[in-house]
Amino acid sequence: MAKSETVKNFLDALLAVLAGNAIYFLLAPHLPPPLRHGRFVEDWGLVVDFMICTVIFVAVRIARARDERRRSLNGRN
Repeated sequence: MAKSETVKNFLDALLAVLAGNAIYFLLAPHLPPPLRHGRFVEDWGLVVDFMICTVIFVAVRIARARDERRRSLNGRN
């Protein structure tokens, strides 16, 4: 894997984690108590947070792939 690809993957993951955590913590007060994350415990809140981050990561990767495919079809890199 090239260095630029590694940087892209890192930035995609960073964006997903930051955005996913922001969304989770905005939603947390409205979630039922079992789905809220407690400090220093493994609970269902972590699972919900992880799923939000995962969905965002997949969406970012799909958007990047579509953009790269569009650029390659237009002859630009």
